[in-house]
Amino acid sequence: MQFEVWAPQAGRVTLQCDGVTRALERDPERAGWWRGEAEARDGSRYGFALDDGPVLPDPRSRRQPDGPDGLSAVVDHSRHAWRAEWAGRPLPGAVLYELHVGTYTPEGTLDAAAERLGHLVELGVTHVELMPLCPFPGRHGWGYEGVSLWAVHEPYGGPEALKRFVDRAHGMGLGVVLDVVHNHLGPSGNYLPLFGPYFTDTHHTPWGVAVNLDAPGSDEVRDYLVGSALAWLRDYRIDGLRLDAVHALADTRACHFLEELSTAVDALAAEEDRPLFLIAESDLNDPRIVTPRAEGGLGVHAQWNDDFHHALHAALTGESQGYYADFARAPLAAVAKTLTGGYFHDGTYSSFRQRRHGRPLDRTRVAAHRLLGYSQTHDQIGNRAQGDRLSALLSPGLLACAATLVLTAPFTPMLFMGEEWAAGTPWQFFTDHTDPELADAVRRGRRREFATHGWAEEDVPDPQDPATRDRSCLDWSEPGRDPHARVLAWYRRLLALRREQPDLTDPDLADTKVAFDEEARWLAFRRGDVRVAVNLSTEPAAIPLGGGEAHVLAAWEPVEPPGPDGVLRVPGESCVVLTQV
Repeated sequence: MQFEVWAPQAGRVTLQCDGVTRALERDPERAGWWRGEAEARDGSRYGFALDDGPVLPDPRSRRQPDGPDGLSAVVDHSRHAWRAEWAGRPLPGAVLYELHVGTYTPEGTLDAAAERLGHLVELGVTHVELMPLCPFPGRHGWGYEGVSLWAVHEPYGGPEALKRFVDRAHGMGLGVVLDVVHNHLGPSGNYLPLFGPYFTDTHHTPWGVAVNLDAPGSDEVRDYLVGSALAWLRDYRIDGLRLDAVHALADTRACHFLEELSTAVDALAAEEDRPLFLIAESDLNDPRIVTPRAEGGLGVHAQWNDDFHHALHAALTGESQGYYADFARAPLAAVAKTLTGGYFHDGTYSSFRQRRHGRPLDRTRVAAHRLLGYSQTHDQIGNRAQGDRLSALLSPGLLACAATLVLTAPFTPMLFMGEEWAAGTPWQFFTDHTDPELADAVRRGRRREFATHGWAEEDVPDPQDPATRDRSCLDWSEPGRDPHARVLAWYRRLLALRREQPDLTDPDLADTKVAFDEEARWLAFRRGDVRVAVNLSTEPAAIPLGGGEAHVLAAWEPVEPPGPDGVLRVPGESCVVLTQV
């Protein structure tokens, strides 16, 4: 078979495959590329040596059986026999479920997670969003320090396990989204700088030097990242990609990397005749990210909307530290602004950033499904000192209010695994670094970070302690008992309403009308004929809905439809969904 590698700075490149070493030749058609033939089959171990140095894994490795530092292995994707007939599931009308393979089950494997997909079908979500799967040091971690951007973490089951997972999900009607990280690579097992200018000190990010998207040699780096993205969509039949922290993709070129990537993904979707999509994590509040390329945007299909999360979190918990400060001044007004305008910071002053932030989103042109709404994510839970979920902070009634706002809002909803039953397990930051110095640096850095917020060192979980990961695994006995079972039934009812009521998937953001009382702590909004009311106070609320015949579709606590006076009376810490015509 043909082997090739980009190594523009090398004077000599050799291939070691199944113990046999042979020299590669320069590719006369592509500057910096080396190529050669060798006998190999599925599973053959190989690597490249540069200028007679150590044998290194392939930057485009499809499998790392022994982890990031070991030899690569050949993967013959044609050997897999796909079972499910799959035409795809588009993003409009979707409900995503963020899942971390390593803690979704105690086993922490893709095969074990696949055995639990029936729960998601019964719940009523449409897509599973897997957190990053690329190889990283050790067995357990969040996945955001991965390397080998074309490979699957071996302790999760490797490439074949991912294909089995996707096949099973598709056979059950679930789409699969994969979280990918293009803005940095992990510090351990990262050999890319030895091969070429994959990074540049022209820009700096929170992780150090930036991935090279615009300096000399960046054409090949961009091709590397785009090629990796397309491989997940093509070789594994993934339906969409979540792009981590795109605001850290430093790129000054006229054609931004995101535009190049979205162009390539749209072309692959046309070629394969199934919907494919990109979802950006961005804190820029820049509508150009989700604006189609034909209209001057970057063409990404959707983005996480942290402003909605922050407003909702402040309203539910009363927390006002850090970036919650701007939202906590009038939290229900902040929720209302995001429900009707998408962004809260749309050119307004951000005290956290100490400057103006964002720009207005044209809600008459940007479909509401292009923004993802959520009350919890891996970031917003795991980056708290003790990884405490909303279930550790709120009553079941307020959790029901949070679910109602997320699942009836105009955005594409996303849930974080376990929230649907008010999981009592935390989700903490954990690592399994094999480098003792790096492990200690992460441990000390985590404690130092939270010490500035008043946390005692002994109260911050040790990321390297296996017990930290174990505490973060879901307890699958919880859904069968109260209060978890009641919360789960509420989520299922709300998701059923999304399927039953077309108004709840209407993409017209401008059609949402909101009323609220900051002091009384209630908020109500209208989407077509559907009315939604939440009462975050412990006291009953009288919410004026106006005239019209009303019918209660779902209520956390029993309520009567509005009487002749048009007033809906909602018990404390409760919520209701109704139709009114």
